[in-house]
Amino acid sequence: MAEPAGAIGIALLRRHIGRHFERLRIQAGLTQDQAAERVELSKSTLIRMENGNDGVKFRDVQVRHMLDQYGACATDREVLMALTAETRLGPRKSWWHDYTETSLPPWFAMYVSLEDSAAVIQYYEQELIPGLLQTQSYAERVMQVPPGFLDEGEAVRRVQARLERQSLLTRPMAPRLEVAICEAALYRLSRMGRALAREQFQHLLDVTQRANVELRIVPLSAGMHGGMASGSFILLHFPRDPITDEPLEPPMAYSDSLTGAMYLTKPAEVHSYRLVWSDVLLNALDPGASRSVITTFLEGLHSDGEHHSRMVQEQPQR
Repeated sequence: MAEPAGAIGIALLRRHIGRHFERLRIQAGLTQDQAAERVELSKSTLIRMENGNDGVKFRDVQVRHMLDQYGACATDREVLMALTAETRLGPRKSWWHDYTETSLPPWFAMYVSLEDSAAVIQYYEQELIPGLLQTQSYAERVMQVPPGFLDEGEAVRRVQARLERQSLLTRPMAPRLEVAICEAALYRLSRMGRALAREQFQHLLDVTQRANVELRIVPLSAGMHGGMASGSFILLHFPRDPITDEPLEPPMAYSDSLTGAMYLTKPAEVHSYRLVWSDVLLNALDPGASRSVITTFLEGLHSDGEHHSRMVQEQPQR
């Protein structure tokens, strides 16, 4: 039987159901217009179902009718009846539902729901400490730039949402987080005030003690690498269907800016970012050496108020 929604995330479950229905429709040789007429739905409703939109209700009678019209086999019928039933078990909201309308930009809310369902998160960051590893003080400072972009109330709500996101690293069945950060971000951090920097550096050392978190530093001495062409990005990898062993959702590359985001799901697009990720890791220090670099930055904050961290001259340790 299919894995329960609580284990894989309701947003991902809906998208998975939608992909199932789309596959069955295509196998039946039906266009969306033809299918909508046959199953007695509007085309817009059918599209929302196939996209896994949050507002769609997968009613039992309706699901059976669709399966009949698509000529679904017994296995597909069993799986889809079980999965759609999971979406009707009541208001089991994820934490991020409380923020999607009040604090998170619309283009980011979708990412948060997908991140909440991911099995592996690979995060490359050039200038900042990644949001999942930020302290409250650091996040508050980040929300202040550029000056005037966010009013005080919205900045506070976004910081709270960012801190709430971090709970996914400590929950049962937590995802694996793999992070690569340019050394330049550590230099910037060391100039943000001793108390703030000390707290953030120590937090990085603490969080990387967790078995599901791996952090690597890309030293300035690495020279040219793929991440310089791509900019910061995130790769999301999703759980596998317990029946088919196929990913519930294809891998996705995500990249955002100040006012928008790109969700890249085409195989060629994701492959390009995977190549970049591999090249970044080739040029990054191993986790142990990366912790040593962070420790050096932290210790430098205690040396007469000056930061004396050395430039990392070693070749990347693979």
